[in-house]
Amino acid sequence: MSDRQAAEALRAYVKLLRAGKAVLARIEPRLAAAHLTPTQLGVLEAILHKGPLTQRELGRKVLTSAGNMTDVVDKLEARGLVLRTRSVHDRRIAVVALTPRGDSLIQGLFPDHARDIAAAMSGLSNAELQLLGDLLRKLGLSAAGEAPPLAGDEPAHHFGDKSFDIERSSR
Repeated sequence: MSDRQAAEALRAYVKLLRAGKAVLARIEPRLAAAHLTPTQLGVLEAILHKGPLTQRELGRKVLTSAGNMTDVVDKLEARGLVLRTRSVHDRRIAVVALTPRGDSLIQGLFPDHARDIAAAMSGLSNAELQLLGDLLRKLGLSAAGEAPPLAGDEPAHHFGDKSFDIERSSR
């Protein structure tokens, strides 16, 4: 990696962190009012959309460690928002499900949360949001050591005329 590429990577990294913090600042007031952290909301949202999940599956979905997931689920369970049960097939596995109270909370909160995110990201067009999503997915795969698309397999992006030729892949 050249010094110029390293400098560009550092600049992009700082911009990525600043943008992430700015978006988070827009969504945190609603979460604070509901007495939820972003990770707690992520757990409730994952269960809402995927159904009961193991703590391990939740940890992968919300990108947190097993130890932190135990703490998050403990706090949600203490508030009566989730119920943790042991798998009948393997008692080491804890399955987490929404309680009626948790379901009611996330069902009422999630639409407004999604609108908060959309408002925070409204400075980008739909095409730019899609491009950003594609680029962040590629970055995430590369940073995780997974193979990014080969050079030449990447879609063409033309920013000057706002035209985008983005190939769709199943995700």
